[in-house]
Amino acid sequence: MSPAELPLRDVHLPPPPGWWPPAPGWWWVAGALLLLVLAVFFFVRRRRARLRRWERLFDTDSAADDNAARIAAMSVLLRRAARRLDPAADTLQGDAWLHWLDGRKGTEFSQGAGRLLLDGGFRPRIEDAELAALAPLARRRFLQLMAGRR
Repeated sequence: MSPAELPLRDVHLPPPPGWWPPAPGWWWVAGALLLLVLAVFFFVRRRRARLRRWERLFDTDSAADDNAARIAAMSVLLRRAARRLDPAADTLQGDAWLHWLDGRKGTEFSQGAGRLLLDGGFRPRIEDAELAALAPLARRRFLQLMAGRR
């Protein structure tokens, strides 16, 4: 038989694969992405809960009737938080303590409202405005120290 006489037909390609169901590799990718999203969600949720717990700790422990007691409580909280990063930090005194609280940037404690921590607990009278300037500064630094940021 000659090749022209052979009963051959054209090759028909199969239809292209559908988009559903996806290949097994895509299921693995989807599962990995789902696990990643869940891990990030729980990490962020746990971090926020920890931050709220530290905020409540600062607010309840620094609540006192008079301003001198509030300043003393803030100083104690800051020293306890500083001890988490540097065991020798809570033994610092005077300007060395304030410079340590300043950290790598800023001078809010050594030259600003934070100077009240040195003698505020021993003053007979402390203005409410001075305490109002110190409280958010001490709270922010407390949260930074508890989070492990110098």
